[in-house]
Amino acid sequence: MTAVLGPTNTGKTHLAVERMCGHSSGIIGFPLRLLAREVYDRVVALKGADQVALITGEERICPPTARYFLCTAESMPQPGGRPGVRGGDEFARDAAFLAIDEAQLGANPERGHVFTDRLLRARGREETMILGSDALRPMVRALVPEAEIIERPRFSTLTYAGAKKITRLPKRSAIVAFSAEEVYAVAEMLRRLRGGAAVVMGALSPRTRNAQVAMFQAGEVDYLVATDAIGMGLNMDVAHVAFASLHKFDGRRTRRLTVPEMAQIAGRAGRHQRDGTFGAVTEEGPGAFTPEEIFAIEGHRFPRLENLYWRDGEPDLSSVDALIASLERKPEPGVLRAAPQARDLQVLKRMADEPWVRDRSRSPAGVARLWAACGLPDFRKLGIDPHTRFVERLFRDLTQGSGHVPHQWFADEIARLDTIAGDVETIAGRIAAIRTYAYIAHRGTWLADPAHWAERTRAIEERLSDGLHTSLTQRFVDKRTTALIRQLGADASLLPVTIGPEGEVLVEDHAIGTLDGFQFTVAADARAGDKRLLLAAAEKRLGGERSKRAEALVSAPNDAFSIHDDVVAWGGHPVAALAPGAMLARPRVVLDRALDPLSKAQREAVQARLSSWLDDLVARHLPILPALAAAARDPGATPALRVVAAALEAAGGITPRMPVRQAVEALQPEERRRLRKMGVTIGALDLYDARLLKPAAARWRAALLRVRGGSPVLPREGATTLPRGADGATLATGFRPIGAQAVRVDLVERIARVAHDARQGRKPFAPDPALATSMGLEPGTLARLMAELGFRPVAGDEPRWVWKGRPPARREEPAPDPNNAFAALAAWAANG
Repeated sequence: MTAVLGPTNTGKTHLAVERMCGHSSGIIGFPLRLLAREVYDRVVALKGADQVALITGEERICPPTARYFLCTAESMPQPGGRPGVRGGDEFARDAAFLAIDEAQLGANPERGHVFTDRLLRARGREETMILGSDALRPMVRALVPEAEIIERPRFSTLTYAGAKKITRLPKRSAIVAFSAEEVYAVAEMLRRLRGGAAVVMGALSPRTRNAQVAMFQAGEVDYLVATDAIGMGLNMDVAHVAFASLHKFDGRRTRRLTVPEMAQIAGRAGRHQRDGTFGAVTEEGPGAFTPEEIFAIEGHRFPRLENLYWRDGEPDLSSVDALIASLERKPEPGVLRAAPQARDLQVLKRMADEPWVRDRSRSPAGVARLWAACGLPDFRKLGIDPHTRFVERLFRDLTQGSGHVPHQWFADEIARLDTIAGDVETIAGRIAAIRTYAYIAHRGTWLADPAHWAERTRAIEERLSDGLHTSLTQRFVDKRTTALIRQLGADASLLPVTIGPEGEVLVEDHAIGTLDGFQFTVAADARAGDKRLLLAAAEKRLGGERSKRAEALVSAPNDAFSIHDDVVAWGGHPVAALAPGAMLARPRVVLDRALDPLSKAQREAVQARLSSWLDDLVARHLPILPALAAAARDPGATPALRVVAAALEAAGGITPRMPVRQAVEALQPEERRRLRKMGVTIGALDLYDARLLKPAAARWRAALLRVRGGSPVLPREGATTLPRGADGATLATGFRPIGAQAVRVDLVERIARVAHDARQGRKPFAPDPALATSMGLEPGTLARLMAELGFRPVAGDEPRWVWKGRPPARREEPAPDPNNAFAALAAWAANG
């Protein structure tokens, strides 16, 4: 008994094959059908096809003279064991040598009990070898104390190479993802940008997988996209392993990979004496490695296993209840744990509730056949209910009539699958389905002519596999691009690149996209063929074109720029966005990511030009804002002036008088003159700059307010009054809501001045109604406005008003809104 433990690339499997071939007979159990098939081909080359057998659930090549058996762990012939537990056609075999590969999978919740059972019961007549990670050491000492433990170091060094985007990965890289959708998405990206990739997934048939790997090994593509199936000893010439994700769905939940799982996959990088590297495709977040994980993977330091999953490997077949009880029996206290309920036991318990199932399982032979039927794997991932119904159909056929699956039904089912029409997902689904029927065909007593149907299902699987390989190649490999790259070598600039007047980018008359401003967009209808080469060839030319456009932008006149919402455009192309700055009148200019390819000096020049344009714009249309900002920050100004200026600046030059009334009344005459000189009107109800009501100034002011999080909606141009609630009928846009209308603030102030000019002390007077009528004020609006200005109506036949006065500002007012900093500042200043 020998336990050979160590990380990946230590030659453990190679050693086991050599040891087996030195014996007269041998068995090796592998975790994957793909790996068993790979080693089978190697041993056939050494010993000859008549001496070697391959036994998996859905594939069985077993010559009568076979002495060496390469199997999946579930299909291992049990030396000294009891035949008939699974299907009635398994056999006991005594082999001189026996090995269990990746034995640490005994800790896997789904399949762990199988590996634990082989660890406990499977033995070679002359030599037994346990292969696995060093984390298995405590379990070997506890369960197989007689085993000699041999530690093997890794042949090469495995180091962390940092995070790299998928498009920047080195050649001979394998990108690992954890779902078919993610694998296809990554492969599609590599096809568009790097010419293509081979695809390897556990669900692929050996024939498809070998064809894809051969394409990668031959250098037809430089990248391999795979699931974690490559972690189980599949040998490929990979220099770097990149993780597209560090989370996977394990059948019950989405979880982060354990460090041993990461190391198992990363360890595929490098081969024999050649060093390898690993990394992620993101530098931070859940997809990035932590320093602790990197340290553990590079140093092969992993937590030791404390438990393995166990289930009775020789269950009681005397009755259905006895079978279930033995499968649910817990192990003796120690390092073994009861395995979670596997799919076969779930199906058995559901079927046990059916009276007809129990009626046909009264004898041990019937129970054995029921348990064998429940062992049919759910290759199609149908889920427990559809899979149980399929197994019920199978068991019904096996226990009635001749005891065989009906010939015609089986023939019709596999004939339905015998077509390579459809996309990658459709063909992959057919391969999963044919594996189910291949499994049935390889159970020797389930069909009347098992040899015929085994050959028939094998032929269909091979045909589907060839079709899937072709579909994968057509979808994810751009052979013309690869050939052109090899022809031209690294100098892709030899291809002619032209940029049309509308920004269309052409390479060898092949449209690959459009350069809109600085943003390159791949043509939606462009064929994937040549994409990798064409993009590479265009990159150098696009760099020069972008530089020219940067120079043109820096020298462009002011009218070449515009703002829509908070986006700055040059010639209609977005080049930057505005973000809040220290002052409303001076927002920050954030360059668009499309300008990232420019040099640092070019980006700084562009940013400086846009900032200069913005300053000129504000100086021409909104001169009040810089002046207010200077007054608000003037250390020589009084608190009252600073409060008023700060409130006006924050509101964009238009603010109600009431929140800052105390500060306004505290202004000195020279401070009032200073504000008037800036352009500020201190009105009866509002403070404002009338220039801001002009259409051009209003548009730019609204743009700056939106940068600060405001959402002003401009009224229609030329409006003097608006219905209350209409677009723009707010004080933020220069319209004061009064009654059922909103009146422009400068007109409110005009009416206020006329009213005050017309009054004679506190005697009643009648204002000229023509002014209000010309402005479009309704009688009710005028009445409400007069009341707000401090006038009260006098009873009589005609409207007359008398000045009652507005109450003076009170020093004590309700606590200001804490969310309004300027109101709070005004209250503080007014109270000394």
